[in-house]
Amino acid sequence: MQHSRIVFFALTALAGSVALAGCGQAAHPVAPAAQAVPVGVVTLKSQAVTLTKELPGRVAASQIAEIRPQVNGIVLQRLFTEGSEVKAGQALYQIDPATFEAQLSSAKAAVARAQASTASSKAKAGRYTELLKIKAVSQQEFDEADASYKQAQADLLTAQAQLKTAQINVNYSKVLSPIDGQISKSAVTAGALVSASQSTALATVTVLDPIYVDLTQSSNEMLQLKKALASGDLGSDAAIQTVVELKMEDGSVYPHKGTLQFSEVTVEPGTGSVTLRAQFPNPEKLLLPGMYVRAEVVEGVKARAILAPQRGISRNSKGEATAMVVSKEGKVEARILQANRTIGSDWLVSSGLNEGDQLIIEGLQKIRPGAPVQAVPAESATQASPQ
Repeated sequence: MQHSRIVFFALTALAGSVALAGCGQAAHPVAPAAQAVPVGVVTLKSQAVTLTKELPGRVAASQIAEIRPQVNGIVLQRLFTEGSEVKAGQALYQIDPATFEAQLSSAKAAVARAQASTASSKAKAGRYTELLKIKAVSQQEFDEADASYKQAQADLLTAQAQLKTAQINVNYSKVLSPIDGQISKSAVTAGALVSASQSTALATVTVLDPIYVDLTQSSNEMLQLKKALASGDLGSDAAIQTVVELKMEDGSVYPHKGTLQFSEVTVEPGTGSVTLRAQFPNPEKLLLPGMYVRAEVVEGVKARAILAPQRGISRNSKGEATAMVVSKEGKVEARILQANRTIGSDWLVSSGLNEGDQLIIEGLQKIRPGAPVQAVPAESATQASPQ
């Protein structure tokens, strides 16, 4: 009986010690490890990107001919419809030709008179040549006959030149279009007196297809572009660098692409800009001289460009571009970037990010630099995040 009591007290003491040990553990819990937060990432890849620049410009006609009279006279008739298409050589105005036709008739008579005088002088000189051989005439008489013949030839040439001038004036009395194009409104009507020296054009013929667009680019931008091409940072492709796309004043895209023709070799002192000219087809006559447009010009091709989504890039208090990436240890790493231009919905990153980096674009509000994270594709990051 005594032995049973000893065993009972021993078990009771053992149970009490176990209970005390349990109470001690509950009083001092162990802190759990920080849990990795799921974040949406995109894995960056390098790719070839065609860099473009949007430049302002004005539309200009490819050819302009100001129609002016080349003779004096009264306009008898306008021979075209204002605003219509005209062809090269088409008659536009008829100036009174009466005076010029009279001059033409007089010039023809002078030519006939000179021809008769030449024939007579030639015959006389021929006879005197034979008579001189037999000493029937003196040398002086022969020389005078020969000189008269040569004088008659010169008079004939003068008369023929005057005839040609008179014929030209008659032709000029009908004012012709020098080029194909669209003609403007007329500045004169029938009955108006016009002169060859007047400064005011009778009308203007403009070629609208093809048409030019004169673009302006900053000389500093052009210098930076040339440096990038020279250093090899940008590649050049002549096949695409001459292609130009156009945006209209209302924001719509012009349906035809143009080609870059040339760039000015001088800088405009007042604006510090350089003019580039592009040529566009204009069959629908949508582009008219003087219109304001914006053109997209290809600058070059960047072979290994890094494009980062804009929602993954932010700015710090200094205005520097920053991004959060997942390091090899699975922790958040902050980066300072160089990103000076956008392409679509992405930033073009020139430094700070490399191919293969995992850029965090979702869950940025739940993380800080150095925190452990679990990288998941951006599309499924919302589903993986805790509620």
